[in-house]
This record gives sequence, C-alpha cells and structure tokens, in this order.
Amino acid sequence: MAEDYLLSVRKQFEYYKMLGDKAMAQVTEEEHLFWQPNAESNSIAVIVKHLSGNMVSRWTDFLTTDGEKANRDRDGEFVGTEMNREEVLALWEFGWKVFLDTLNSLIPDDLTKIIYIRNQGHTVIEAINRQLAHYPYHVGQIVYLARMVSQDWKSLSIPRNASADYNKDKFAQDKKRSHFTDEYLGKKPGADKK
Repeated sequence: MAEDYLLSVRKQFEYYKMLGDKAMAQVTEEEHLFWQPNAESNSIAVIVKHLSGNMVSRWTDFLTTDGEKANRDRDGEFVGTEMNREEVLALWEFGWKVFLDTLNSLIPDDLTKIIYIRNQGHTVIEAINRQLAHYPYHVGQIVYLARMVSQDWKSLSIPRNASADYNKDKFAQDKKRSHFTDEYLGKKPGADKK
C-alpha cells in the first residue's frame, strides 16, 4: 500500500507540473508573466518564485532538517523582481527538481517518519499531503492567469463541448486499472510498476 501511495503522489505531482508547464508555454508575451489583475494579486512570476522557494525550503534535507529553512525569504517571494522569461522558467524547473528528486528518493519505510515544518511535527505522509494541496492550488492560479492573457488558449484537459466525445471514447474501451494521469503524461498504464 505504501509503495502504491508513493507512486500515486509522484504521478499527481508530475501531472500538476505538466499543467504549469503547458500553461506558461501559452503565455507568449514575456510581460504577461508579470501581469497582475490588481495590486493584491500575484503574477505568474511571483507564484513561480513562491513555489520554488517553498519547494527548496521544504524538500532540501527533507528528513533531517526543519522544512522552513533559516535562509528562506518567504516575504521576498511575493515581491516582483526583475527577471526575464528564462529566469522565471529556470526557477520553476529548479524548485520542481529539488522537490521531485527528494520525493522520488523516498521509500515506504520513510512514510511514518516525523519531519518538522516550523517545529510542527508531520509524518512524511502528512507533509506530502500538505504539499499535494498547496502546489496544485498555486498551479491552478498559474493556469487561470495564463488563460486570462493567452490570445489563443488551448485546453489543458477536455476541451469545451467535447465531453460527450471524450466519454464515448473512454466507455468504448475495456475496463482497466490505470492512473488518470497516464494519458496526460504519455505513460503506458502500469509502466511505473516495479
């Protein structure tokens, strides 16, 4: 069961990273990465800074040090910074790499270990679930902002008015056990099983 959990959450996080990748790829004007609907809103670039800062802080030395590192400037993550598109995307990739490398290194025996975030103890499962709520929340914001500024938005899931055809295709197939992300991530069902 623990191995299945780790496989499932890995796929979930890869899926949300893919959504962010595809959304930002549709933001063709560099200045749109920094656009804010109002002064209290975050831009895509600021959300990327925050996610990367969180990922690096939480997942560096994950099992041995507090997840809120002393060198993290969380407040600074929400301040607009002079960056270009390549720097924003590099920050995005760096945060995800730190996070996914650590997540992929975990083994079933790690799941019940206690880690700390701001001195509050979490099992590893609780820490993963905490981020499984946090990261998709912000990826959803990125997708929404990208959709607002994109001139030619391409759906990241089932396009409007295509649900009936999508369902018809799915129900025409034999029942099978697979993770819903497999088709989006281009993986064959069961390919991740050891």
